[in-house]
Amino acid sequence: MTKKAWDTLYKDGKIISKLYYFFQGFVTRLIDIVRTPYYDFIFIHREATPVGPPFFEWIISKILRKKIIYDFDDAIWLEDPDEKGSIKSMVKWKSKVSSICRWSYKVSTGNEYLAKYAANFCTNVIINPTTIDTEHLHNPDITVNPKNDENLVIGWTGTHSTLQYLNPLVPIIAELEEIFDFNFIIISNKAPSFKLKSLKFIPWNKNTEIKDLQRFDIGVMPLTNDLWSQGKCGFKALQYMALGIPAIASPVGVNSLIIDDNENGFLCHTREEWKKNIETLIINKDKRKLFGRSARKKVENFYSVSSNSDNFLSLFSLE
Repeated sequence: MTKKAWDTLYKDGKIISKLYYFFQGFVTRLIDIVRTPYYDFIFIHREATPVGPPFFEWIISKILRKKIIYDFDDAIWLEDPDEKGSIKSMVKWKSKVSSICRWSYKVSTGNEYLAKYAANFCTNVIINPTTIDTEHLHNPDITVNPKNDENLVIGWTGTHSTLQYLNPLVPIIAELEEIFDFNFIIISNKAPSFKLKSLKFIPWNKNTEIKDLQRFDIGVMPLTNDLWSQGKCGFKALQYMALGIPAIASPVGVNSLIIDDNENGFLCHTREEWKKNIETLIINKDKRKLFGRSARKKVENFYSVSSNSDNFLSLFSLE
């Protein structure tokens, strides 16, 4: 889909426009099929089309006999929590994930949980953790921090569909804002409806994303402990950490591998731990700086583009 199509997709109404963009997308894929014979590998991220059966993947694998490298970084075979049982969920044809895995030459997944699922259908599964460009993008040395004299900032970033994970955190923020002066910044594609005095909303913008993130002093990533969350690959936490921002997160899925508790951030099991650890970082500026430096180093060593290049490029070998 084009950027204009994505912008339209999440707006209410506009049915004719949405149908037009879906038709346009399918035409583009048909053109891709014509081009496919000229390539050795076909890299598919998540799916070739957002709805319907794996028609294009089947043609690529069974008719054109091309090697598919299939990549996904969420538990995309599960129904989205906010779409269960809906028509929208049905047309997404979640069952196609297992078929595409079965037809693939190699499958690349973002964590071990996803890899275990893929291994049921493909014998050649490689774990490629979420990687961050710590040199040219998430680099505090080359971007300007626009904080100026702003209050301390607790921040969260994500799409509107994941705002639900903040629900348990909202009452904690409400209690803390009665004691401390801070801003609670949410960066998303839709404004949240939370009633908080400290809340500030920043529309997500690719061109300003890094500068907007740099306003954070503390980054939060609460999650529910369910199968969908087990499939998440920790991108929020890695973004914070790469910019030297200490992360506070739920110990779900890869979060427990990314964050070393009380070394470069905090892992919180209970409501009390969330409140206590946020308060600790609000009060202790030195600890925020110490955690931030350690977090940046962890990302550089294990989750940067440079540290994972060989692993990623191994997908395109014939071994």
